Amino acid sequence: MPHKRKELKIEGSDLWYLVGLITSDGSLSSDGRHIDITSKNYEFLTQLKERLKIRNNVCVKDKGTKKQAYRIQIANRNFYDFLLSVGLMPNKSLTLKSVNIPEIFFKDFLRGLIDGDGSVRSWIHPINLHEQWSLRIYSGSQVFMQWLQSRIEEYIGCRGKLYYELKSKFKSFVYTLKYGKIAAKRIFRTCYYNGAFGMDRKIKLADSCLKTSSGWHRSKTVD
Repeated sequence: MPHKRKELKIEGSDLWYLVGLITSDGSLSSDGRHIDITSKNYEFLTQLKERLKIRNNVCVKDKGTKKQAYRIQIANRNFYDFLLSVGLMPNKSLTLKSVNIPEIFFKDFLRGLIDGDGSVRSWIHPINLHEQWSLRIYSGSQVFMQWLQSRIEEYIGCRGKLYYELKSKFKSFVYTLKYGKIAAKRIFRTCYYNGAFGMDRKIKLADSCLKTSSGWHRSKTVD
């Protein structure tokens, strides 16, 4: 009798947040079973484990090196097959094209991406002394970033700029999707809604951005 596959009881916003996190900070093993989620933040992975009721332990990765981080490894063929079905794959960094996400859960997927490979930065403008903010999302796949750029514009109404830079260390390009303050505020308001699960540090940064004055009341980057 074949072994019965176990189901992960993760659904709705939590499921699509996890898909976003795996898309950015996760990897699929070539064995067709294991999914690895990596973060520098031990507390975040512990909270994620409790939120999703994952039994696997949070382990140290690359212990004692400059790359030391933490990870949760999930072993589940059904969930692995589900990730394949929505567009993820092993060694996805440079080859990812798009992810098949229900529009209603795109905000949760995007929050997972931001918590994984997003950067939120603030500074004081040297001329007008206003507080400025930016949101950046990174990927090694140009096709995926173009897809993401178009979906954010379609679903959230924000237009970002796509930049690229050759990283000689990796001999490949890194693509950056950047949003200014007004666009970032709309994205944060949409993705980091009340009660949404996420990384504490990113939630606090999103909240701080939302509390600042927009300065300009109109912008070409939002509809």
